[in-house]
Amino acid sequence: MSDLLGSLREQEAIIRQGGGPKAIARQHEKGRLTARERIAQLVDPGCPFFELGLWAAWNMYQEWGGAPSAGVVTGIGTVAGRRVMLIANDATVKAGAFFPMTCKKVLRAQRIALENRLPLVYLVDSAGVFLPLQDEVFPDEDDFGRIFRNNAVISAAGIPQLAAIMGNCVAGGGYLPVMCDKLLMTEGSGLYLAGPALVKAAIGQTVSHEELGGAHMHAAISGTIDFREPNDPACLERLRRLVAMLPADRPTVAYDRAPARSPSDLDAFLPNDVGPRKSIEYDVRDVLACLLDAGPFDEYKAEYGQTLVCGYGRLGGVAVGVIANQRRRCKPAVGPLQYGGVIYVDSADKAARFIMDCNQSRLPLIFLQDVNGFMVGRDSEQAGIIRAGAKLVNVIANSVVPKLTVILGGSFGAGNYALCGKAFDPRFIFAWPTARYAVMGGDQAAGTLLEISVQALRRAGHEPDAAELEELKRKVQTAYEEQTDVRYAAARLWVDRIIAPSETREALLFALEIATRHDDGRPFRTGVLQT
Repeated sequence: MSDLLGSLREQEAIIRQGGGPKAIARQHEKGRLTARERIAQLVDPGCPFFELGLWAAWNMYQEWGGAPSAGVVTGIGTVAGRRVMLIANDATVKAGAFFPMTCKKVLRAQRIALENRLPLVYLVDSAGVFLPLQDEVFPDEDDFGRIFRNNAVISAAGIPQLAAIMGNCVAGGGYLPVMCDKLLMTEGSGLYLAGPALVKAAIGQTVSHEELGGAHMHAAISGTIDFREPNDPACLERLRRLVAMLPADRPTVAYDRAPARSPSDLDAFLPNDVGPRKSIEYDVRDVLACLLDAGPFDEYKAEYGQTLVCGYGRLGGVAVGVIANQRRRCKPAVGPLQYGGVIYVDSADKAARFIMDCNQSRLPLIFLQDVNGFMVGRDSEQAGIIRAGAKLVNVIANSVVPKLTVILGGSFGAGNYALCGKAFDPRFIFAWPTARYAVMGGDQAAGTLLEISVQALRRAGHEPDAAELEELKRKVQTAYEEQTDVRYAAARLWVDRIIAPSETREALLFALEIATRHDDGRPFRTGVLQT
């Protein structure tokens, strides 16, 4: 685990350099700070920036030179004592242009802010859509235009939005800051639908940058901006004062509570030889002791459906419900041995009933995933595993309380759905470096894909020999393992943040504080349940 975390931290340091030292130097030559420097000056001293989506676009867009962190920095920071969602274009990466994953990352940040009623602060410095990929950025419901639609919806919900233009703000991207409550702009920045060169080409008009869309023009003539600032530091200082005028936060989480066991125990918790196909047995209650506050954990139906551990505890003094995969083999009162990490009919029924109860009591839900999937086979099907799984999925989909998900190990197949994977709207979803995402486990998938490849060769009239079969198997396993790597998932925003096991309690405390800011009072309804 130590080696694995060390490797991840080295890669994260490289990602945080954005476009690299030369691109950073060019930004400084313009008299501008980088996105991360702006955030560092904006947030309160001593208050860490909780970054989200750092791994976005990892190993993607290589034919265009890559897009570290998708060219935008997002996360939650404390500004003037208030938690805010920060979205800052990184102009060192292709002038802050929007790649497909840039859009998705901004949309994810907006969604988190909307669901948790977090004020948003946009630090705008972007050349607009990355034109070579415009067909993947421009038209769909999860693309560029959705960002501006969200600006309007967030505003209508009464959630404050502040924007500062601190560089380029071109074409359709100009709508984002103008749709915010307050708009600041620094000297030398540009805000226009079309730049001087495009205006010349389109209508034959020769116009200067400042006359077309400079800070003075928008402050004195168009009246579009609210505050004109001489430089980045002055702009950021004004932003701090404006955020300080928002209503003060009322924290619900007590960070000084202690768990029963030190969270640092988790880093040494798993065996050293953890791999993508390694099966690990452990008692998840030992993990819970490192995460929840010290005190009784009231386990729900402890002797029934034992491959899912459900129960009530406290996190930072806040009452929560927990659903976690048990990785030890379990012996039910009646029937054969049950395997850890597998969801059986009894465990699915138990978890569904528990989640309904937590919604009735308005208790936030924490899911700890290390799941192989649902039990298969004749006996399981006859016992109604699909019916039980459908009930569990139904109650999670209709839950109205905040949901937080941590993927410890495997997150395979329908088990991902049944324990609040990304498709089921967790407020935050974190993953350990040992996490693996896939429709099925590596061994099963490799065997299935190999059989498909062999059958295709045979249909083409070629019978592979032993050496070819071995090479095919190796290629299939290599490709599958690459796609199940947690970094692959984080690159596509299937997880918000990769965390060390020892950081899990701290991350959950922070996420719970954000998630419990607001309860909109929606009643809990499930519709038709399979019983």
